[in-house]
Amino acid sequence: MNKQAQENYKIWKKQALSDPDLRQEMNEIRDNEEAINDRFYRDLEFGTGGLRGILGVGTNRMNIYTVAKATRGYAKYLKNREPSPSVAIAYDSRINSQIFARVAAEVFADCGVKVHIWPELMPTPSLSFAVRYLRTSGGIVITASHNPSKYNGYKVYGPDGCQITTEAAAEIQKSIESMDVFRDLSVYPYEKGLADGMISIIPEECFHKYIDAVSAQSLCGEDTDKNVRIVYTPLNGAGLKCVTTCLQKNGFSNIEIVKSQEHPDGHFPTCPYPNPEIREALEEGLKTARGKDADLLIATDPDCDRVGIAVRDEKDFRLLTGNEVGLLLLDYICKRRVELGTMPKNPVCIKTIVTSDLAFRIAADYGVEVKEVLTGFKFIGEQIGFLEEKGEEERYIFGFEESYGYLTGGYVRDKDAVDGSLMIAEMFACYRARGESLIEALDALYQKYGYCLNTLHSYEFDGESGFDKMQSIMKNFRLDAPKALGGSEVISVSDYETKICTDADGKTEEIDLPKSNVLKYITKDNTSLVVRPSGTEPKLKLYVSVRAKDKTSAEKHTNELVKEIEERLK
Repeated sequence: MNKQAQENYKIWKKQALSDPDLRQEMNEIRDNEEAINDRFYRDLEFGTGGLRGILGVGTNRMNIYTVAKATRGYAKYLKNREPSPSVAIAYDSRINSQIFARVAAEVFADCGVKVHIWPELMPTPSLSFAVRYLRTSGGIVITASHNPSKYNGYKVYGPDGCQITTEAAAEIQKSIESMDVFRDLSVYPYEKGLADGMISIIPEECFHKYIDAVSAQSLCGEDTDKNVRIVYTPLNGAGLKCVTTCLQKNGFSNIEIVKSQEHPDGHFPTCPYPNPEIREALEEGLKTARGKDADLLIATDPDCDRVGIAVRDEKDFRLLTGNEVGLLLLDYICKRRVELGTMPKNPVCIKTIVTSDLAFRIAADYGVEVKEVLTGFKFIGEQIGFLEEKGEEERYIFGFEESYGYLTGGYVRDKDAVDGSLMIAEMFACYRARGESLIEALDALYQKYGYCLNTLHSYEFDGESGFDKMQSIMKNFRLDAPKALGGSEVISVSDYETKICTDADGKTEEIDLPKSNVLKYITKDNTSLVVRPSGTEPKLKLYVSVRAKDKTSAEKHTNELVKEIEERLK
C-alpha cells in the first residue's frame, strides 16, 4: 500500500460515515490491502469531463463525499468569477444519481450559488440547453454516460452550455484541492432551499423549448414516409420522454418501446455495458425489432447523448457504426439543404481527429469546410462558440464523432441523441420514400469515395499499476515511434502533447490545437493509427483507419495491424 493510500484510509476510518453502504464497505475491506490501496491511493481525477469513477468508499471512488468536495470546489471557482452565480443540474438513471444531484444542490446552495434542478431524470443535452436558456453561470450532470453500472460521474459545464475547457478544469481542480472532504461538508437543507428560492425546479416550459429547438433541426419535406416502423430503447436510461416526445411531435408515431429496457434502472439488468456502440446492448432491441417486423432500431445510452442504430438488411438487421451513421448524416444534411435551398454561405462541418476522414471527401463535393478538433464533443461545442462570437453560427451544419455523437444545430453545445434520433429517423424515412435503404445509401458512398474501415480497440489497465503502465506505453510510443505499420512506411507522426507534426523527412509543423496526450500516425497507404489513454476510464484506446478496395481486404489488413500493435503493447 502506498503512503498516500495509508494516510487517506486513516482519515476515513475515523469518520462516522453517514452512508450505511460506505460503512459496510469500509468494514469489508479492512483486511484487504490491495482493495484499500485501489480506493485510497489518489483522489478521483478531475478533468474537462469532470469526475468519473467506480461507486464506493474512498478518495478514488464516486460517493457523496467526493461529489460534495467537487461541488464545493466548483462553487468556489464560480464565486471567484461573479458575485451571484447560478447553476443548472440534471441527472440520469444511474445508481445514486438522484442522491448525488441533491447533495450537489445542497452544497451549491450552502456556498451561495443559486440552483436550478430538473425535477426528473433528463438527458445530458437538456442540461446544456437549460444552462443557455436559463442563462446560468454553469451546470452539472450526474452521469457516467455509457459505462457499466458500477460507475457514476459528474460532468461540468460552462455558461455557454459546453463542457469546461482544459484551463477551467485546471482552475476548478485547484479549488477542489483546497477543500477538505470532511471538514467542508456543511450543506443547505434541500427543502429549505426550495422554500426560500436558493433551489428551484426547472419549469416544464424549458422542456418544451428544448423539444422545439430539436424539432427546428428537421429537414423533412413532403417526400418523406413517416409511417416507418421504429423500435426504440433508452437502455433503462434517461432518453424515453425526450426521444419519444420529439419523434411523435415530428410525425413519427409508429414507435414500439423495448419493454425490458423502458424504465430507468441503474443496474442495467439486460445490458451490463449499456453502450449503443456494442451489439450486446442492442440484443433486446433486436429481438423486439424482429418480432414487430420493424424497419429501424434506435438505441440511446443512459444519459441520452449517444445514439446507435440497426437497420434491416435482407433477412436480418445490421448495426451501423458511429462513423457510418455520421457519414450518412453528413451526406443527407448537405443533400437536403441543397434541395431545400437552406445551405448557408461557407458551411462548416466539425469532426474529431479520430473520426473517419471520408468526411473530407463528402464535404468537398458540397463545398463544406471540415474543421478537425481533439477527441471529445466539448471541442466541437467550443468551435460552434467561436463561430457564434463572429456572428457566423449559421455556418455550422453538422458535428460528429466516431463514438456515436451527433449534433446539427447550435441550440446546445454537446452531442444530442434526441437530435440524432430525429435526424436518423427522418433520413431513413426520406430514403425509404425514394425506394432506397440506408445500406444502399452507404454502399453508394463507399463506391463513390472508396471503402474505409474505422475500428476502435480498447485495453483495460485497472488500479495504480495500470495507470503507470498506460503512461509507460505512451512514453514508449513517443521515444520509439513505429517506422512502419502493417508493412507501410509511416510518413507522418502527430504528437498532440508537444503540438508538433513530423513528416518522414524530419520536417515539423505546429499543430493548432490544445495540448493532449494523443499520438497519430499516418502511413503511405493512407492507414492511420491514433493512440490515447481514455479521459474517463482506465483504458488505452487505439483508433485504426484502413483504406482498401473492399470490406474483406480492409478487415484482413486491420487484423494484421492490430496484432502488430498488441505485440508492442506486451
